[in-house]
Amino acid sequence: MKRAVVFSAAALFLLALCFALLPVSASDEKKITFSKDVAPVLFNNCAECHRAGEAAPFSVLSYKDARPWARSIKEKVVTREMPPWHADPHYGQFTNDRRLSQKDIDTIAKWVDQGAAEGDPRDLPPAPQFVEGWAIGKPDIVIQMPTDHTLEATGPDEIQYFEVPTNFKEDVYVQMAEARPGNRKIVHHIIAFVQPPAKGEQPKLSKEEIEKYREQMIRDSIFYQDGTLTRTKSDAPVYDDGCAIASGGSGFKRDGSGQDEFNIGMLLCGFAPGMNPAVWETGTVKKVPAGSKLILQIHYSKVAGQVEKDRSMVGLKFAKVTDKELLTRPVSNNYFRIPPGAERHRVTACWSVQDNIHLVSLMPHMHYRGAAMEITAVYPNGKSEILINVPNYSFSWQTVYYLKNPVAIPKGTRIVVTAYYDNSAKNKFNPDPTKAVRFGDPTYDDMMIGWIDYTVDAQQIRPLPTSGKMR
Repeated sequence: MKRAVVFSAAALFLLALCFALLPVSASDEKKITFSKDVAPVLFNNCAECHRAGEAAPFSVLSYKDARPWARSIKEKVVTREMPPWHADPHYGQFTNDRRLSQKDIDTIAKWVDQGAAEGDPRDLPPAPQFVEGWAIGKPDIVIQMPTDHTLEATGPDEIQYFEVPTNFKEDVYVQMAEARPGNRKIVHHIIAFVQPPAKGEQPKLSKEEIEKYREQMIRDSIFYQDGTLTRTKSDAPVYDDGCAIASGGSGFKRDGSGQDEFNIGMLLCGFAPGMNPAVWETGTVKKVPAGSKLILQIHYSKVAGQVEKDRSMVGLKFAKVTDKELLTRPVSNNYFRIPPGAERHRVTACWSVQDNIHLVSLMPHMHYRGAAMEITAVYPNGKSEILINVPNYSFSWQTVYYLKNPVAIPKGTRIVVTAYYDNSAKNKFNPDPTKAVRFGDPTYDDMMIGWIDYTVDAQQIRPLPTSGKMR
């Protein structure tokens, strides 16, 4: 009898253990809902673009808007295509790293797998608040093109320049800046430059004289004008290794000495597909001198069969604290030539640093054939450091990478930018793999620029103006 009791108890124990080891059924899993679990992830990481009036194709601010896209959301986050981030995490740390944690990815995937339920609407957190039209919040001032620009329905792309007075009576220091297209259908990119007033007595040139001067500079360079577009001449010398010539790759003189382009001014901010607004650390600012103009370089793409109008603008938020003035440098190669069909064509550019500086941000820029870019510092002692590596460049996402800790770069360092291009038929974005490609404004040409924001260690900024009469 005792033996039977012991046997029965053992059997029950083994049965209980088997049940304990069985996998948890779907019905026993925690139910993931939009309101409680998914909305906080989307609000914090996606809503900046995925909301009404922005470039993304749908909003994530409500279950009703997000639910039809549930499977697409899962696919994009599981493959890490979204949120977009193309820098190799092994090199550099960046304050604007958009990557989701694995926990967040798993939450979204499980939500979709369980049927993408809404849950209790009372669990929904407050939606993030945005100033309509502005990622930087409400600007202190908006500087807009004085009149509409009319873009005809047919013809090639256009690069147009617009002068916009700031009317600042005192020097102004900017903490945040955002270029905003008036018409997203036709504005491919905006680059906003600050053009300070001329020093001393300057001859007053007419618009025609200024244009004539610019045309002369173009004639003396490796470039030519194709309508409003600047492109590289077909007979210009080819230097794929820009680091091997004196200019480092800059090409505004045919002898390769690298005279700078017509002086438009200092880069303030830009707009391009996927570009984040210019937001710098407190105290790191850009200066707009009293009496400056903004020069807006705008690339327009035609909408076939339709006349369009645009009146783009720039929003500024003023600094409350000033420490270091931010400067911008394009490290570029204007001489390269990508052969037809080339799958992995290498191009370099270099900049020899003349001061002790700190790097603040880095931004690779190429067009549709751009495949990868790496920016490296080669220090005076011979040691090198990879500052950023973007192994899968995407023209659709012109990301500015803000360094978490500015990198000290001593005088005499060589900044080396290395780019790779895919001009083969395997590149689904390639406009024409049968053609050789050179540097130029239109997207069917290509570019090679490593944009660098930096501060100069020895520089001093005077105190902020106190009168408040800036304009």
